[in-house]
Amino acid sequence: MYEAVKTDRRRFLGRVALAGAAASMASVTSAPGALGLTGALAGEPSTVGSRVAVMHGDDRRENIFRALRAFEKQIARDIGDRLVVIKPNNVAVNIQLSATHADAIEGILEFLKSIGKLRQAVIAESAANGPTFEGFSNYGYTKLAERYGVKLIDLDKEEVETVWVFDQQDFRPRSARLSKMLLDRRNYIISAAKMKTHDRVVATLSLKNIVFGAPIKDEGFRWGGKGKPGAKNDKPIVHGSGFRALNYNLFALAPRLHPHLAVIDGYDGMEGNGPTSGSAVDHRICVVSPDWLAADRVAVELMGIDFSTVGYLNFCGEAGFGQTDLARIEIIGEPIARHIRRYQLHKNIEQQLIWMKPAQVSSSDRRQPASAELFAPCSGMLG
Repeated sequence: MYEAVKTDRRRFLGRVALAGAAASMASVTSAPGALGLTGALAGEPSTVGSRVAVMHGDDRRENIFRALRAFEKQIARDIGDRLVVIKPNNVAVNIQLSATHADAIEGILEFLKSIGKLRQAVIAESAANGPTFEGFSNYGYTKLAERYGVKLIDLDKEEVETVWVFDQQDFRPRSARLSKMLLDRRNYIISAAKMKTHDRVVATLSLKNIVFGAPIKDEGFRWGGKGKPGAKNDKPIVHGSGFRALNYNLFALAPRLHPHLAVIDGYDGMEGNGPTSGSAVDHRICVVSPDWLAADRVAVELMGIDFSTVGYLNFCGEAGFGQTDLARIEIIGEPIARHIRRYQLHKNIEQQLIWMKPAQVSSSDRRQPASAELFAPCSGMLG
């Protein structure tokens, strides 16, 4: 079991107060990096598309707090009286590098407290490889929640809604149970994601954290068949039996499952065989934006990954779900170029990129009826 991270709260609050004072003195036309924050600082609309805050430093919590401050008024306005759902990425319940760090959650909680929204917040997850509350305990969330007075929620025990997803094995739809709490757009969803490479979709960031945290599993489910007899897990269903369907399902579910606020922690990113078996990258960066797609786009750039290889994000960009053109994204804080690290990709990257190639179609699929046959039933309507 991991010990909860001990927090020197006074030191943290003192440092973020100094950062906030510097930010308040900064002009909205400051040169990049002049005072740590640039551009509009409190939620004013941008004229260049989307805004993304990029912060770098030696304190994970402070990085996140300062990045969130760049959107303070907008976030407070958007939350209003809604329930705030903080969704960490706990793909594993016992591998800290793969999971959202308690310090990242604390940075978010401190920010919500500063804008008077802490009482509306909960931390909710459906862990992938084990009991959700086991992960909460291992990673120090339990003590953190007690300290801030927020509730911890296991999405596997909450209400669900059935949705239909694509399976490439037989081109048929499959039903899957997804969390109503994450699907309900009346809730304000914060994706507290990790910056990691992935074994199926190149990189996992803010969108994927929400979409693949939403499918639930039955109580007592264990991988390898050692759990409760009959217990099921709906997460594999949404993966769609292959790389093509996985990218498509992420895109197709994005309109209902995207976060309202992306918080991507890259203080210690993961490269190589992510999302659980990779190696640490000492990056000390974080990315925050109300435009989740712009945030994921910037994170991909910071990881030194060719954006054209990340299928689901390209699909979302083509559909206009957010901004993917770096020329139209205003960067607040640190220039991207200064902090790009070339993350080593998963060893199976060539297999993952099959989505970029045309699918093989059988000769029977190519057969088309003659035009007369095709339109005969409604020929009277064509003239």
